[in-house]
Amino acid sequence: MEVFVTTAIDWVGYLGGWLANSGFTLLAEATGGGTTGSVIGGGTTIGGGSTVERITLGGSKAPLDMSIWGMFLNADIIVKAVIVVLLMASFWSWAIIFEKSIQVRAINRRSNKFEDSFWSGGSVDELFDRIGQRPADPMSSMFASAMREWKRVPNERKRSTAQNVTLQERVEKVMNVTLSREMERLERWLGFLASVGATAPFIGLFGTVWGIMNAFSAIAIQKNTNLSVVAPGIAEALLATALGLVAAIPAVVGFNKFSNDLGRYGNRLDGFAGEFSAIMSRQIEENEH
Repeated sequence: MEVFVTTAIDWVGYLGGWLANSGFTLLAEATGGGTTGSVIGGGTTIGGGSTVERITLGGSKAPLDMSIWGMFLNADIIVKAVIVVLLMASFWSWAIIFEKSIQVRAINRRSNKFEDSFWSGGSVDELFDRIGQRPADPMSSMFASAMREWKRVPNERKRSTAQNVTLQERVEKVMNVTLSREMERLERWLGFLASVGATAPFIGLFGTVWGIMNAFSAIAIQKNTNLSVVAPGIAEALLATALGLVAAIPAVVGFNKFSNDLGRYGNRLDGFAGEFSAIMSRQIEENEH
């Protein structure tokens, strides 16, 4: 009887141990842990070294917004001012580029139309009567100004050689003045593109230097060289550099293109002035005879 009781107690102990081990095994498997060595330590690990993700408390610091808008909002006031100046310069440069593109195409098209009419063999007086009051392009403006100066002298006075030479000089001078005025009008705002192209990278570099200074100041204050401490300031600095290049590159390209286009058009106007002056010289010689 005593042996039976002892045996029963041993079996009950063995069964209790097996149930306990089975319960911990099921608990570990349910929480993603292993099947042996079930340990609950500080609420962070359950079984087989399995780690439960830490939950961020309500007072934890929110992650930094590293988008372009977020970097702008978190930037220093000086860096913000640099970014705003560069954005305004870029916007104004693109407005000038679009306006000049349309203007250059328009004046070339209208000048082609005027030259076709001028060299068609018709009367210059009829051409002047048609476009003299409202010239549509610089070339027709030069023609109209020269014809107005020509018509101010009556025909009967276009007989003296000295008077005709003086008249031709005045006509040439009027055309040169008109040429200079029209080219000055066409080249307006090109100086702004040149200024943006030359200064925008340095303005962006100033913002870069200021942002890096802020990053090193944050290191000194927090006494922490962690990347999360210096990354925001460096990102703001690089943003200012990028915007400087974004503003400068289109401005430089636009300035070079329009300078070349308007230079060719100025040579075209200069050639027309010489040809028209030669025509008037022949007309003066015919009047003398």
